Amino acid sequence: MIRPIFALLVALALPAHAGQVQVAAAANLAAPIRKIATAFQRDTGHAAVVALGSTGKFHAQVRNGAPFEVLLAADAQTPRRLEAEGLARPGTRFTYAIGQLVLWSAQPGVVDSNADVLRKPAHGILAIADPRVAPYGAAAVETLKNLGLLSAWERNFAHAENIAQAYQFVATGNAPLGFVALSQVAEDGRILRGTGWIVPANLHAPIRQDAVLLNPGAANPAASAFLAYLRSEPARAVLRAAGYTF
Repeated sequence: MIRPIFALLVALALPAHAGQVQVAAAANLAAPIRKIATAFQRDTGHAAVVALGSTGKFHAQVRNGAPFEVLLAADAQTPRRLEAEGLARPGTRFTYAIGQLVLWSAQPGVVDSNADVLRKPAHGILAIADPRVAPYGAAAVETLKNLGLLSAWERNFAHAENIAQAYQFVATGNAPLGFVALSQVAEDGRILRGTGWIVPANLHAPIRQDAVLLNPGAANPAASAFLAYLRSEPARAVLRAAGYTF
């Protein structure tokens, strides 16, 4: 059974033409998608019901018949695979954001601007999203590999189910360090709590996040409207403030 982390459905009297769209969104979008869904409902009259989770698990759920109508993935490969598998509508896929990875601690003074903490002897837990299903986790592993530090740290990994859980590990103090999405800890490029190192883009493949219209949404005007809204300046402004690039 699909258990969405949250649902966004504004309980107001909607215009007669208004519809509803079921959106599966990558866990790194937790903060901005709330704002986008609220603005979408205000501006179009349509409501978005949003489930957050790992992109890999959403892929499996869609293949098993989950009724999602739109997928906002944390990568570009999953929407492309869904197209190839005949589960998404050709020609609807586009990159809605490029994510940024950050090494983060909830405590002040732990992570410096050069991430020297990684070059010290490994100690304590390092939280990362499961790289098998979560693109941000794969980017974390690639970063450590390119720094020549993977073998030093991999025994210390705490694998989270998705990037939201990786954030929780660090935010609660269960892990002193973790690789999370910049959007989870910053606003307008400024880290709001603790300390962090924004991973340089050359240390991992771009976290290109694609959206696609899934087959159940093909006949739903609200689904197409949501994808169009995601390209609009109001939506892009929310994503930009959350630390995404384009």
